[in-house]
Amino acid sequence: MLLSLVLHTYSMRYLLPSVVLLGTAPTYVLAWGVWRLLSAFLPARFYQALDDRLYCVYQSMVLFFFENYTGVQILLYGDLPKNKENIIYLANHQSTGLAVLKHVLTPRIKATHVAFDCMKNYLDAIYDVTVVYEGKDDGGQRRESPTMTEFLCKECPKIHIHIDRIDKKDVPEEQEHMRRWLHERFEIKDKMLIEFYESPDPERRKRFPGKSVNSKLSIKKTLPSMLILSGLTAGMLMTDAGRKLYVNTWIYGTLLGCLWVTIKA
Repeated sequence: MLLSLVLHTYSMRYLLPSVVLLGTAPTYVLAWGVWRLLSAFLPARFYQALDDRLYCVYQSMVLFFFENYTGVQILLYGDLPKNKENIIYLANHQSTGLAVLKHVLTPRIKATHVAFDCMKNYLDAIYDVTVVYEGKDDGGQRRESPTMTEFLCKECPKIHIHIDRIDKKDVPEEQEHMRRWLHERFEIKDKMLIEFYESPDPERRKRFPGKSVNSKLSIKKTLPSMLILSGLTAGMLMTDAGRKLYVNTWIYGTLLGCLWVTIKA
């Protein structure tokens, strides 16, 4: 009986990070909303500075659980970005009219072309990122990407991320030329993934080309953000007015968010 209880509790271990991450979301939204109002008549750079800081606090809390709770090891390969500002990442999307690749979807040219055309004056390079969630099922086949629940239950031992920096001058601006260039980039991705999963050399299997770097952060960089947001949320929930504000933020924030996404779409 006791063993069954322990096993059941262990299987529900994803609940703690899920509750904290979701539960502190209204606190983050309220803090952002207050700062947005207070900075309405200030120069944009003042709003942007604290907005970036608030976002970093929330992301650091996410990383606290990612780095210290899931037990996942992240390995980075390739030309690593020194900062994440003004970067376009090449993503996998389905399209038609191009050769089907084995491990990646055919890239969507229109979205990439529009993004690059709008941002080309504000960036120096784009980064081609390829991600693999390590693990195989009993049949020896490539494993599907884990769900968030599986991820938080530590069912993904390692994440391999290959990053390749591409100078802006090397990206074709004309759409048809970019189509061929983008497909060639995805062919490179596909070859790397074939090598990752199917290489006859055990030393080359389950790794990307080049030297890997473990990206784990120290707990000192992530714990303060988790304590700050959790403490503010707990403080709100201890008073009637705070609980009402918290619930209303959940309800109306969700509705306004859905409305905003619908309008933007």
